[in-house]
Amino acid sequence: MDCFHYPLDTETLLRKKRRLRRELLAQNPHPLHKKIAILGGSTTNEVADQLGLFLLQYGIEAEFYQSEYGQYWQDAMFGTPELDAFAPDVIYIHTTWRNLTELPATTDTPAQIDAMLDAQYAHFEAMWQALEQKFACPVIQNNFDRPNYRLLGNRDIWDVHGRSNFISRLNQKFYAYAAAHPHFYINDIDYLSADYGLTAWGDAFYWHMYKYAMCLDAIPSLANSVANIVKSLYGRNKKALVLDLDNTLWGGVVGDDGVDGLAIGPEVPEGQVYAEFQSYCKALKSIGVILAVDSKNDEANALAGLNHPDGVLRPDDFVAIKANWDPKDQNLKAIAAELNLGADSFVFADDNPAERAIVAAQVPGVETPALDGAENYIKTLDHGGYFEVTNFSQEDLQKTELYHQNAQRAAAQAAFSDYGEYLDSLQMTASIRGFDALHIQRIAQLTNKSNQFNLTTLRCSEEDIRAMAAEPGSLCLCGKLVDKFGDNGIVTVVYGQQQGTALHLRLWLMSCRVLKRGMEDAMMDTVMAEAAARGLTEVVGYYYPTAKNAMVRDFYAGFGFEKISEDEAGNTVWKLAAAAYQPRRPHMQIER
Repeated sequence: MDCFHYPLDTETLLRKKRRLRRELLAQNPHPLHKKIAILGGSTTNEVADQLGLFLLQYGIEAEFYQSEYGQYWQDAMFGTPELDAFAPDVIYIHTTWRNLTELPATTDTPAQIDAMLDAQYAHFEAMWQALEQKFACPVIQNNFDRPNYRLLGNRDIWDVHGRSNFISRLNQKFYAYAAAHPHFYINDIDYLSADYGLTAWGDAFYWHMYKYAMCLDAIPSLANSVANIVKSLYGRNKKALVLDLDNTLWGGVVGDDGVDGLAIGPEVPEGQVYAEFQSYCKALKSIGVILAVDSKNDEANALAGLNHPDGVLRPDDFVAIKANWDPKDQNLKAIAAELNLGADSFVFADDNPAERAIVAAQVPGVETPALDGAENYIKTLDHGGYFEVTNFSQEDLQKTELYHQNAQRAAAQAAFSDYGEYLDSLQMTASIRGFDALHIQRIAQLTNKSNQFNLTTLRCSEEDIRAMAAEPGSLCLCGKLVDKFGDNGIVTVVYGQQQGTALHLRLWLMSCRVLKRGMEDAMMDTVMAEAAARGLTEVVGYYYPTAKNAMVRDFYAGFGFEKISEDEAGNTVWKLAAAAYQPRRPHMQIER
């Protein structure tokens, strides 16, 4: 739906929200359900409505708790029976500068202003700590926008008496807290208000008339920003940016104009625009976004353009380059198959609206933002929020290299007629261990990113993972795989609960980039050996179907488990006697 893409169609979002909700639910009848508590310092009804729409667009159906008007601090500090029973998955604190109880006056001394700053910060910090202790869930906190007037004019931002200066200093304290607390996130309304236009954003009419902290038309932008954080927490980010070349990464057509005729680099303004866009795309790699090319071009011309001396991107920056005369939708499907990613993991960037329309129609799930003018390419992709960063790991920094290593493995496989010999040639070593502190972040990240090989689609925060590890009798395993081409990192996670003489496997997932290499065999061997060592007589497995995990529907059957139940939704339960299991002994060394 175009109304959700930048620039947002606020009229449609605000006036037709009931129809949009029905259409979104029809498109995705099995959304992920999450409970979100909005603790507001202003009226939040429209915020909840718009946030619900944006989350539905990402496949998340939200149930909301809203504090009474202005009662955000009381609800957080003292609780309510309704909030306690609600048990939120995410808490969003919707406050603005109007919720500050003190602001500097020109008669205040610097020492008085410092004390005022500390008191305002302590008010919020106490609330965050109370919420963490009670609910142990992600908290999203607005930073502070600024009043749309400056009492001291330009001096207001640097003078200690200025309100702009005070709010900026208070925001810095919020950022320091966020840096020290991994499940605390800032919703940057300071940026949103500046981008929207501070005068319009802070229109006092909406505050005095409705107690909305910003103008009504700005609320969809606010909701979009919060939704981007939430969908990132639950693994709904895009993973790959697929780029056209001619008039997208450079000005001109390389096949017609030649490499020397392309507009890129410092010589002309148009070339500077494309060089800046290439720099932006290259920077996306540093947050784990993978890049690919899908272009109607001769491959030799495409590679020549990518090696332009004034260009920023080079062929090695891309995990796949499809430069040919095949339809672009077919190329994109081929890229998805090669990378073992779902179509909904991709953003397709092409200056040609006809090509975007074909890809959108033929490859459902791919985002196709409207690129209108090269000077707007960065803003369009950035404001789309496709790659929102909440957490990123060392593996994210090396994502492109990991895919290049996979390509080397695929090339090596082609040289062998016997698959077992190929696996032996990889010289694999699997390291299987419990949930240790070093890998908690990566384990939680995997639970929210793995969709295809995920038997129960249990989504976990880092606190959830720590709780699993501390649970008496639990079995918590993560597996790392290394081969001669490189280190794949943590690629599989298993969590089981011991109940009586049975081990119940509540979570089993694996990164699809190591499929069919025996890592699942190594994990099952370890699970069954651990069950036997504990004197357990059987292992029970669960499969809950989703739109993406059909590939593991018969996972347990392949290991000899018996299906003992199946409900109308297709949820199945499997059982195997520990003594009946036959070890697989995969083609790798296993360190336990």
